[in-house]
Amino acid sequence: MCCKALSVSQNPARTTTRAALAIGDKDFVADPSGALFLEEERLLIVADLHLEKGSAYATRAVFLPPYDTRQVLGNLAALMRFYAPRGLIALGDSFHDQGAGERLHPADRERLAVLQQGREWIWISGNHDAERPLGIGGIFLDELRLGPFTLRHVPMEGRDGTGELAGHLHPVAKVRGRGGVVRRRCFLTDGRRCILPAFGAYAGGLNIRDEAFTALFSLKDAEAHVLGQKGVYVFPARHCLEE
Repeated sequence: MCCKALSVSQNPARTTTRAALAIGDKDFVADPSGALFLEEERLLIVADLHLEKGSAYATRAVFLPPYDTRQVLGNLAALMRFYAPRGLIALGDSFHDQGAGERLHPADRERLAVLQQGREWIWISGNHDAERPLGIGGIFLDELRLGPFTLRHVPMEGRDGTGELAGHLHPVAKVRGRGGVVRRRCFLTDGRRCILPAFGAYAGGLNIRDEAFTALFSLKDAEAHVLGQKGVYVFPARHCLEE
């Protein structure tokens, strides 16, 4: 999704280049790319890369520009240069389907291997990539316990998601700014759990006012950290618009 910087007027949003995001007793950095960075552990966390979605659609005669994997890996490379993390955790649906690993272009496979060199790299399994792709480096897990946090793909049902980081739902927020109404990817959090936005180039999104999110969050307690080109914009979820 192409994002323009949000222009906000008098509303409850706070504007920063990168937003501090507290979950439990840990402070994260919410990056405008859609990644979380845990500085204390020097870990990058991303969700829903959906590598090779373009080539998956091509097999069904839906032809998208076949550069989504290259774009995602390029965005990851930029994050690596900026944050210099010791490791990366991908929260599931990193590959769009079970054949994605086989369809990876050799140059993209090499790019991925270079990114993984010298770093701990953990793939959490998702509903699209429950089986490990062949020839891909890193550790594959169903979920991961990291201190007070559980990292998984599908968020646990109910609102007792203390210390949970998840993906799967591709949250987007619809907000009103000075230039009108815009719809952008976002982090959604209530300080106990956080649902990360999809990092994939062709990944769609689900409005945070959908019942899939209201079953997990009380909107009066949740915030949407909305991604813009030049910053992250924090809105109370109750002020975000329905579709």
